[in-house]
Amino acid sequence: MRIGIYPGSFDPLTFGHLDIIERTGNICDKLIIAAIRNIAKKPLFSIEERLEMIRTCCASMKNIEIVTFDGLLADFCKERDVNFIVKGIRNSMDIDTEYAIALMNRRLAPKTETILLLAGSEHSFISSSMVKEVASYGGDVTSAVPQFVNQKLIQKFSN
Repeated sequence: MRIGIYPGSFDPLTFGHLDIIERTGNICDKLIIAAIRNIAKKPLFSIEERLEMIRTCCASMKNIEIVTFDGLLADFCKERDVNFIVKGIRNSMDIDTEYAIALMNRRLAPKTETILLLAGSEHSFISSSMVKEVASYGGDVTSAVPQFVNQKLIQKFSN
């Protein structure tokens, strides 16, 4: 069984994330979507809210498991016999960042490969940070996030 993992903060989940999830789901038997608790970041949404967004927006997908974890991704991959880590790439800065992370993960979990998937051109400009900023000013982000996520953003910024 080919097991892939797509880790990220998903704060919030975007159409770019969903594109990577759908494409990765086609190349593995099981895809673990891992919402990571990153102590270095201050998320807008709680881990529970982010998991709810992923579950709701991925409800029709059959070969996925949605989890969260603390600690090193490499350790999680070894514990769960993950074959490959998938990361979405939007630009050259993402490549530089993910390259270094991939090398460290290979050193820590040599049996787990990293696959870098290029973002679809229609999603290459979307980032969770940009979505949050636009939404915080009441801007329209419906072309960047699913309706469920848009409603969560509206609720979050109307308080």
